[in-house]
Amino acid sequence: MRAIIPVAGVGSRLRPHTFTVPKVLLNVAGKPIIGHIMDKIIAEGFDSATIIVGYLGDLIKEYIIENYKIKVDFVEQEERLGLGHAIFLSRHTISKDPILIILGDTVFDVDLGKMINSEYSTIGVKEVSDPRRFGVAETNNGFITKLIEKPEHPTSNLAIVGLYFIKHPDVLIDCLKENIKRNVRTKNEYQLTDGLQAMIERGEKLTTFAIEGWYDCGKPETLLDTNKHLLHETQTSVIPEGVVVRPPVFISPKAIVKNSVIGPFTTIADGARVEESIIRNSIISENATVENALLDDSIIGSNALIKGGFKRINIGDSSELEYY
Repeated sequence: MRAIIPVAGVGSRLRPHTFTVPKVLLNVAGKPIIGHIMDKIIAEGFDSATIIVGYLGDLIKEYIIENYKIKVDFVEQEERLGLGHAIFLSRHTISKDPILIILGDTVFDVDLGKMINSEYSTIGVKEVSDPRRFGVAETNNGFITKLIEKPEHPTSNLAIVGLYFIKHPDVLIDCLKENIKRNVRTKNEYQLTDGLQAMIERGEKLTTFAIEGWYDCGKPETLLDTNKHLLHETQTSVIPEGVVVRPPVFISPKAIVKNSVIGPFTTIADGARVEESIIRNSIISENATVENALLDDSIIGSNALIKGGFKRINIGDSSELEYY
């Protein structure tokens, strides 16, 4: 079975980090976001994937090729014209066999096996208090009757969370083709929800699949929340001498940590160096250096340098920050 993973977005809400690194390569719990997604689909038996790249796409290709052996087709989305447009661009990699579409900036704790064994096409949803920020699904007798992208006055609290199992992808592609031909846009983009709605109007039956474990990585605060969740499933095998660890944490075996207190909920990535510091609920990215600092709720970008102070910091790649 094939997974379709759109990752072409710029990730503007995660700047400054995404000026130099695509959002899906940001590290949570010891590996990039897309690494968690790839591990999940491979564990569920998927043998091929289509990854739709755009912004800094070569870095994503390099990571996938170096770390995964399953068949992967890369599709370039040069113009970001919406999720529906992205899926349509990947049509040459899609057969009539069922597909799973999974958004690349979200980590799911879900039984994919149960989802893909559904009798009908099904869409992952979660009840939320403010559905206006999401696409929403209206249902009747267990089937979706209407899909609406970010409604001003929602009549349902079932938010679409970015996981779609499509039994008849050829029908979806035909609906997206028709929408693009007729220039059917919502919020100036070709939306996947509009393509799925067209499928419903053609008689396709779609159901919802409740997902409780849905972890967004689109903003600094949600990235840290996702890191916190995933660390509960991660074990640091070696604790450096002279370091106090308050689990859960992830310390890369390729990192150097000395005379520090680490955790809880802290990731220290490959090549990072931490000395004489206390760090909690934070992500220290690849090759960053932290010395004589107390950090909380912080994201430190790759190759950044932090020296001294008690701060909450969100600092991008190759930056320097010193306190005296």
